[in-house]
Amino acid sequence: MSDHTHQIRLLRDLADALEAQSNPANDPFTPHPDTQLIIAARHTSRGQLNYAVPDALQLQRRIRRFNADTGIAHGDLIAIALDTFLRAKGYPPQLRTTLRG
Repeated sequence: MSDHTHQIRLLRDLADALEAQSNPANDPFTPHPDTQLIIAARHTSRGQLNYAVPDALQLQRRIRRFNADTGIAHGDLIAIALDTFLRAKGYPPQLRTTLRG
């Protein structure tokens, strides 16, 4: 009998990667459940993310306005937006399995 350990491991890795991607929802901007858990966690460590963006997009003004309207913190908004975009493009994070249960 052949040893299929390597193939099984590859299939499990693929299944984990697919699970980490967002499933299409009615609202394409709905954050992934794992992302919501991370953002909601009280002791989530955070890092600085600095990028120069075109002033013409008025991102800073729009982010402040969105924050005033929704109460979602600036950093959380950026994290949700980038995570949703990157997952949709096939770049999910490699999260620890403890996050999912």
